[in-house]
Amino acid sequence: MDRYLLIKTRDELLRIRIGQILYFEADRNYTKLLLSNGIQFTFAINIGKIEELLSSQLVGIDMVLVRVGKSHIINKNHILQINLPKQKLLLLTDDGKPRELTVSKDPLKQLKEMLEEELLEPKQTAEPKAENKE
Repeated sequence: MDRYLLIKTRDELLRIRIGQILYFEADRNYTKLLLSNGIQFTFAINIGKIEELLSSQLVGIDMVLVRVGKSHIINKNHILQINLPKQKLLLLTDDGKPRELTVSKDPLKQLKEMLEEELLEPKQTAEPKAENKE
C-alpha cells in the first residue's frame, strides 16, 4: 500500500507518494522538494516544519526519510553513493540519472554508519517454532 504525505498551504494542497520523494532541501524559510521523476516544488515552509509534518502524518517514516545535517531530508531508498572525502551524496532518480548533493562530513558519516548498521542487523524472522520436548 502506498503512503502519502500531504503538504497544505493557504492556496494549495500537495499529495506526494513517499516513494517518489528524492529529497527536501532547506533554503532559509523555504523548502525545496525534488521528486524522483525530476519534478520540483518549493514551499514557504522551513525544513523543521516539514520534518514535523512527516513525523505527525507518517509513523515510522524515519526508517525511509532521514534528516541529514541542517539542510536535507533524504529518501534512503534512493542512495547510490556516499563519498566522505568529497562530502558528496549521490541519489538515483527514476530515470537512472544521479543527483549530487553536497553535505557536511559529520552528517554524511552518521548516515553512512546508520546504513552500515542496518546491513549488519539480523533480519526479523517469524518466531521460532517451539520444539517438542518429551
